[in-house]
Amino acid sequence: MSQENRLEKTNRINLLFDFYEQLLTEKQQTFLKYYFHDDFSLGEIAGEFEISRQAVYEHIKRAEQVLESYEEKLGLLSKHETRVRELDKFRKWVEISDLDEHDKNVMTDMVERLKVWD
Repeated sequence: MSQENRLEKTNRINLLFDFYEQLLTEKQQTFLKYYFHDDFSLGEIAGEFEISRQAVYEHIKRAEQVLESYEEKLGLLSKHETRVRELDKFRKWVEISDLDEHDKNVMTDMVERLKVWD
């Protein structure tokens, strides 16, 4: 797997984790945090929990599958990404509109607040 693909995968897992963390078991949460958030190696995690690297790998793979399954069923990340894209389009439209500067600033601030609420 290329470095770019690895980074994309890490970003996706981290985003899915943000949406579905509470639906994972405590062990799944811990292993994913160590591996994807804290950048621990399989060996480091294995040493910490006194299990094999293979067991760590299997726990992480299973947790990834669970996250993808939740996303397939609930689509929270997909909906979030769509809203962000649409808000960005709206912000760009505001920038090129004939609104006065005050109104542009009000609308741009509103868009940014909506992106955070998501």
